[in-house]
Amino acid sequence: MVVCTLCSCYPWSVLGLPPVWYKSAPYRSRAVIDPRGVLKDFGVELPAHVELRVWDSTAEVRYLVVPMRPAGTDQLDEDALANLVTRDSMIGTGVALAPSHAAGAPA
Repeated sequence: MVVCTLCSCYPWSVLGLPPVWYKSAPYRSRAVIDPRGVLKDFGVELPAHVELRVWDSTAEVRYLVVPMRPAGTDQLDEDALANLVTRDSMIGTGVALAPSHAAGAPA
């Protein structure tokens, strides 16, 4: 999970405008104190054996999360995989989409 505890640093040029909650003091402090609780609030429950790290961005250093590859995507090319990645998955408050939920996926 990526957070900026001091000033809400955010990679605007890569991810666009930050969500309002990302800049809020309650989110920033709780992400450090209770990251699993924050993820649960976003609907993400990681198994207990999965190590969770919180990275504090600064004005000089920005972090992005490389999301876990979703199951059933072994045959997808780079463009198809890119469609599964969301802003939230790149800051660690979400996971990559399942192929059936990606934009342009057949209904």
